[in-house]
Amino acid sequence: MIILDASVLIALFDGSDQHHREATDLIEHTSHEPLGISPLTLAEVLVGPTRSGVLPVALSLVSQLGITTIGLGSDASLRLALLRTNTNLKLPDCCVLLAAEESGGRLATFDNSLRGAAERLGMAVIPNR
Repeated sequence: MIILDASVLIALFDGSDQHHREATDLIEHTSHEPLGISPLTLAEVLVGPTRSGVLPVALSLVSQLGITTIGLGSDASLRLALLRTNTNLKLPDCCVLLAAEESGGRLATFDNSLRGAAERLGMAVIPNR
């Protein structure tokens, strides 16, 4: 499973994003793998489309991609606090890390801080840099 950071989906949905081509390639080259996302990350991705009045389009794309929302577990509060303390990342990024931990999946991100923290935690991260 590939756990998506908001940066990947935002770039995928926005043709003018600097990472759009890279996000498109990533999704195309990993189409055989299931995609997952934390609930908070999905909410973060949907803010822009909601403001722009294109929420149904964004939800349709999420559905077409078969993205699964990854539950963070009943102990999420404690685990997020530990991730926040150990990585110094903001909680939305910690939610991405926790979803990757929960699923055992690889993390997809264009965020260098999140990438570095994930790699320090021993997680596989794509795209490779």
